[in-house]
Amino acid sequence: MIISRSPLRISLGGGGTDLPSYYEKKGGFLISAAIDKYVYIILHKNFDGKIRLKYSDYEETGRVKDIRHAIFRATMEKLAIPDDCSLEICSMADIPAGTGLGSSSTFTTALLKALHQYKGDIVSTRSIAEEACDIEMNMLREPIGKQDQYISAYGGVTCMEFDRDGRVHVYPLELGNDTLYNLEDNLMLYFTGFSRSASSILKEQDDASKKDDSDMIRNLDFVKELGLRSKEAFEKGDLREFADIMNTHWEYKKKRSGSMSNPRIDEWYDHAMRNGALGGKMIGAGGGGFLMFYTENKSRLRAAMKTTGMDEVRFRFEMNGAEIIRGQ
Repeated sequence: MIISRSPLRISLGGGGTDLPSYYEKKGGFLISAAIDKYVYIILHKNFDGKIRLKYSDYEETGRVKDIRHAIFRATMEKLAIPDDCSLEICSMADIPAGTGLGSSSTFTTALLKALHQYKGDIVSTRSIAEEACDIEMNMLREPIGKQDQYISAYGGVTCMEFDRDGRVHVYPLELGNDTLYNLEDNLMLYFTGFSRSASSILKEQDDASKKDDSDMIRNLDFVKELGLRSKEAFEKGDLREFADIMNTHWEYKKKRSGSMSNPRIDEWYDHAMRNGALGGKMIGAGGGGFLMFYTENKSRLRAAMKTTGMDEVRFRFEMNGAEIIRGQ
């Protein structure tokens, strides 16, 4: 039996500049942080020549090309897994899909890690990230960026620079220990109860960027600048400045799509800001998933948010990326 896991993530600045439709024109930059919530893949050899897949659905087939789950199928095709592999593969996750924490790409990196272990391959962290990008962006034509694949492969609190030719430079954010611990302690996540497909919202941004829509390009230029300012704030240890930047980022993020927020999300956001939150935004593409707030008065904010009925998800940063936690 092989068990792999990859961490989910939160975005700390510059999100949206990792799509090719933008970085191929201007280059991108963002900061992302892996958290201790995971997607797990359990892979087990059977002896009847069947491929069995267990996720939110169940599949049993004798041919890889007949697999309905697109990422399972594309990943097994990319790694040339034969039809007679006789594998049973199960996926589980700590957080539901469609909630803005990068679950699809996290699933892809965990699956790649498990299948490479099954084949006996030695692959680098960068290779896992690049293969995941190829599967989702090229093979499956999803209108997404590269943040999620790289952060789930690498882990940590990580800066990413995206060159116009598609190369990705990955390096740790320079944080003092006190700043790191305070950031981790003072960020709070709340599940809105809404899940959504990131692809539909990101497609609006992607299409507008491809058409050189001036408003969209200016918006993303400014969001990239906010990401760089967040980096400076972190390096100075000024978390209140980061909180202010979060608020500005959220206002600009909402301008990219009418589906980014809704009156209920806006009401919850305003309620948090009146009750101890210094900054906040929606994590991921928007439209649902998790609201994240920075506060220096967690007890006040926690008490206030209980009245909304939203569930808080407590987390810590995860410094490891995709990994095997049990080999054969």
